[in-house]
Amino acid sequence: MLLRHRSPRAGNALGIAAIFLLFFLSTGIGARLLVHPLERFAQVLPSAHETGAEAIVVLAAGRYAAAPEFGGNEIPDYIALARLRYAARLHRQSGLPILVSGGNGSADGRFRPKAIAMADALKEDFAIPVKWIEPDSANTAENASFSAAMLKQEGITRVLLVTDAMHMARSAMAFSRSGMDVIPAPTIFFSAGRPSWMDLLPSAEHLRRSYYATYEWIGLAWYAVRHTTNPEAPRRMDEVGAGARQAGRSLP
Repeated sequence: MLLRHRSPRAGNALGIAAIFLLFFLSTGIGARLLVHPLERFAQVLPSAHETGAEAIVVLAAGRYAAAPEFGGNEIPDYIALARLRYAARLHRQSGLPILVSGGNGSADGRFRPKAIAMADALKEDFAIPVKWIEPDSANTAENASFSAAMLKQEGITRVLLVTDAMHMARSAMAFSRSGMDVIPAPTIFFSAGRPSWMDLLPSAEHLRRSYYATYEWIGLAWYAVRHTTNPEAPRRMDEVGAGARQAGRSLP
């Protein structure tokens, strides 16, 4: 609209293109074009048996800050809950101990770290014990460096990494760069179903998937640029993580 004042033709063309792109990204076809290549990086784990893994690491997603049906307590959102459910399944198959990773707590104590709510959900809703809580990380890179520092203190370097399929490529890269031997254990495959005529219709859910996939593509590009221009970054990330582990807790 601003461009139309100077160049009506260019402004109109840009406006029409933006509307078309918004419509396309709101359809199942548009979302699948972005999501499917990301999920191809994440192969389904056939079984948790005989992987050689020594622990299961589950990454946080979002949260509901005050769930009235849970007494106003914080609970993991539906994406985090799906990750926890799969982690519980893997634990029952393998007996491996679980580490939950996620911070974003507030300094005033209003919001707890996400990892604490995840540990509560595993214990109370799935009857699964959590051995380690990593409560300080604010993003995927910190999930990796802080979790790796905790696990290396226990002599653990090979893990089953649980997150959703779209997030797996970036997560596995971060954990590998933090010195961990990663066995991807992805869940939530949005592009696994067969396409249908409903994919031609726009919806808020399809637009959300397009947004999520775009975020992951930008994150992968940023990781590639950062580690190309700064090869010492992974080592320094581990050093930061080692210092932050003093706040970590271990549960019986």
